[in-house]
Amino acid sequence: MKLRLKILSGFFIIVSMLFLAGIWSINELSSISGSVDRILEDNYKSINASNTMVEALEREDSGILLLLLGHWKLGRRILTSGDSLFYAGFNIAYNNITILGEKEHLDSIKTAYTNYKNMWETPIVDTEREGNLTWYSDKLHISFNKAKTLVNQLTSLNNTNMYQTAMVVKSRANRIIMPGIIAMMASILFTLVFNFLINRYMVAPIVNITRSAQGFIENDTPYDVEIESRDEINDLNKAIMTLCSRAYKRRLSS
Repeated sequence: MKLRLKILSGFFIIVSMLFLAGIWSINELSSISGSVDRILEDNYKSINASNTMVEALEREDSGILLLLLGHWKLGRRILTSGDSLFYAGFNIAYNNITILGEKEHLDSIKTAYTNYKNMWETPIVDTEREGNLTWYSDKLHISFNKAKTLVNQLTSLNNTNMYQTAMVVKSRANRIIMPGIIAMMASILFTLVFNFLINRYMVAPIVNITRSAQGFIENDTPYDVEIESRDEINDLNKAIMTLCSRAYKRRLSS
C-alpha cells in the first residue's frame, strides 16, 4: 500500500467513527426533541384545561352561595358563566386525550359534574333551600368537592406523565452520550495504534535511512538498510542504496 493511502486510511477511520457517533447522537436528539415537545404540549393543554374547570367550579360555588343569600340575578349570571367555562375546559381536555385511562377519568368528571349541576339548576331562591346552609353543606358542597377532586386528580395524572417523560428523556440522554464516549475511546485507542504503526513503518525507517546514509558519507560505512514495507520509503531506500553503491564503486576505481 502506498504511503499516502496508509495515512489517509488512518485518518479516514478516525473521522468515520466520529461521524457515525455524531449522526447517531443527532438522530436521537431529534427524536427526543420531537416526542418531548409533543408530550409536554399535550400535558400542558390538559393541565390548563383542568385549571379552567377548577376555576369554573369555584365560580359556580360562589354563585350558589349568592343564591342562598337571595341574590337571584347575580347568582344565576355567575352560574351560567361558570358552566360555560367548565365545558370549555372539559372539551379541551376531552379532545386532548393522550394518557392511558384519561378518557375514563374524564367520563367520571362529567358524571360528577352533571350530578352537581342538577342540584343547583333547580330553583333555590324563594324556596326552602334559600338560606339552608345544612342542605348546602350536606349535599351540594359534597357534590362540589367530589367534582373538584376528580378534576385535581386529572391534573395529577398529567403531572405524573410529565415526570415520567422527564425520566425517559434522562434515560435516553444517557444512551445518546454512550456512542460519543465509545467513539472517543475508540478514536483514542486507534490513534495510539496508528501512532505506533506510523513510528514503526515510517519514522523508524526514515531514521535508519538517515543514520546509515550519514555513516556512509562520514565514515564510508556500507549502506545497509532493510525496509519491511512496500511503499515510497522502500523505493527511497532502494534509490539511496543504489546511489551509495555507485558512489562506492567510483571511489574504488579512482
